[in-house]
Amino acid sequence: MIKLLIFDLDGTLVDTSQDITDAVNYALKPFSQRAYSVEETKAMVGSGISKLIESLVLAGDLIHPNPPLEKGGRGDFSAVKIALNRFLEYYTAHLLDNTKPYPGVNETLLKLGDYKKAVISNKREALSKGVLEGLGLSKFFEVVLGSDSVAENKPSPVPVLEVLKRLSVPKQEAVMIGDSNYDVESAHSAGIKIIAVTYGFRKRDMLKDADFMIDSFGEVTGVLAEINKFR
Repeated sequence: MIKLLIFDLDGTLVDTSQDITDAVNYALKPFSQRAYSVEETKAMVGSGISKLIESLVLAGDLIHPNPPLEKGGRGDFSAVKIALNRFLEYYTAHLLDNTKPYPGVNETLLKLGDYKKAVISNKREALSKGVLEGLGLSKFFEVVLGSDSVAENKPSPVPVLEVLKRLSVPKQEAVMIGDSNYDVESAHSAGIKIIAVTYGFRKRDMLKDADFMIDSFGEVTGVLAEINKFR
């Protein structure tokens, strides 16, 4: 029987895409000659904000600040630090401006009351908890891990294994629910099955290796019933 459900946050439980996009554009404003759309941001997030900001600063159409930006030069990393600090400043202050749970999340989590539940995000732990608390979802989860909670982030299996350890649940009794290829890889590397949601930040073809796919959050209950039939 499945006893533990491990959820991704952004793109699975909650739609944070507009607030993340606004924070990215604020962060890059001193350096970038363009603004990113929500769809562009959704396609890029997943491995953590630090890596996202670094990649955009180093690869984007940049205005040359002081010190000048040169590929591989010290100015690159000064700009990355400034942009990351600007992101965190803005995002912390605007965490819930547009963020909301996906349809059916509250109702379905209530139905899943008999399961242990955890969240693993590549967003920092304090920000992840801030989102959950602000939306009234924190009461559902016994463990919340962020990008700074463990030594490695998804797609590494490390955060999944840490949740299993903390909640004393064997891997065969756990399932992950997520919206990205990072979630799929993390779950499989840890030896657990994954239910991929298709409404999140990744296109369906990037989720092809998932064990199950669902188009709405409420379908989780049906998939779990099917899994438990054979346990």
